[in-house]
Amino acid sequence: MNWASFLKYTLALAGLLIVFFSSCRKDDQDQHRLEPGTVRDIDGNAYRTVIIGSMEWMAENLRTTRYNDGSPINYPGTDNNQWENNRTGAYSWYNNDRDTYSDTYGALYNWHAVKTGRLCPAGWRVPTDDEWTEANRSLAANAGGKLKDNNSGHWQGSNTGATNEAGFNALPGGGRFSALPGGSHADVKGYFFYMGRSGRWWTSTEHSSSEAWYRSVHSGSGNLYRSHNYKETGFSVRCVRD
Repeated sequence: MNWASFLKYTLALAGLLIVFFSSCRKDDQDQHRLEPGTVRDIDGNAYRTVIIGSMEWMAENLRTTRYNDGSPINYPGTDNNQWENNRTGAYSWYNNDRDTYSDTYGALYNWHAVKTGRLCPAGWRVPTDDEWTEANRSLAANAGGKLKDNNSGHWQGSNTGATNEAGFNALPGGGRFSALPGGSHADVKGYFFYMGRSGRWWTSTEHSSSEAWYRSVHSGSGNLYRSHNYKETGFSVRCVRD
């Protein structure tokens, strides 16, 4: 083989190698690329999804009445004592009014339902405290505002900073308190609070033997807040893809 032929052969081989490795990188990127779409729970409810940072999140609050293995989630209804004393997993509709609140705001779950690991659709999970922190970091300034639905019809007050830039559609679905000793309103059991003013979502991370971490947004602020509350409290839930 003369020099000219050798050079031509070498350049051709180099070109093939470049195409091959570029294709491998593209395939690898495609394999890990996330695109927003929809997911269904075991009850057949469909949820839109959105990409925040490196993760795919539900863009609506969970409203399933069954775990992903088909078993029912306990529903204490108006029985406030049963709500307060549940330690195995329970859900509620705000003000025990499914017709009014379910489709828009989803259900309120105590943390014991989260702990089962079966609350979200198969292939999805309740995000950890660290994963919420990662989402907060990726959104940076005005993180809560970027998550909040900016339709003023859902919010009482100013709905400060709301742009819904992230497409998360955070709504002020309130919560349901338990009445554990030493807690606020300890003399009132199972009462509902903050509809129209605050949205709160459980993480899957414990804070202590009696409390777990959650995140919240509020009408009067563009921040995303981190706090903890009793596990028997009812908060909204969003799921992330495994």
